[in-house]
Amino acid sequence: MNNDFSTLSDIIKNRRSIKPAMFNGNKIPHEQIEQLLELADWAPPHTFSEPWRFVVYSGKKVNDFSRQHALLYQQFTLAEKFMKGKFDSIIANGEKSSHLIVCIMKRSNEKIPAMEELAAVSCAVQNILLGAQALDIATLWSTGGMILHPAMKNYFQLNEQDHILGILFLGKTNEHNEGHRKIALSEKVVWQK
Repeated sequence: MNNDFSTLSDIIKNRRSIKPAMFNGNKIPHEQIEQLLELADWAPPHTFSEPWRFVVYSGKKVNDFSRQHALLYQQFTLAEKFMKGKFDSIIANGEKSSHLIVCIMKRSNEKIPAMEELAAVSCAVQNILLGAQALDIATLWSTGGMILHPAMKNYFQLNEQDHILGILFLGKTNEHNEGHRKIALSEKVVWQK
């Protein structure tokens, strides 16, 4: 087997989502985050639209954003549906995280179907996730809390046609999850020979 393919295969098959509660609080060097963002920038766009945008939080700003996120949840949730545990969890997710990356699709060309730009940003995010795996960085791609709520779009001053695809929590961990698939590949593929 080609050594490059083998390495890539291992990275893809061993990548796992790790919740921030499992992070150990150790910090990631700034240079590694820059390397991950450079990988993201090599995602395949349609007609070079490059719709991915990233807002990166590090240091004290991680906790500041987590607190703002929780306050948005409190502000835009009806009192009878508000859960103090969820509020606290949004804040806690930032406490052990080294960095947070908010992933945004910025519409640049209305002639391109939005789905194609969403797919391009998803590819950029996947590049970050795979690069993080190669650098032994734990990640969680989350759409929880208020990430998909219009209030978050307003928080980032996005246009109506722009979208937030989620937030990446990045940190270090001592935990390693085993992966598995519930449905056999043969049940998900139809060969036309």
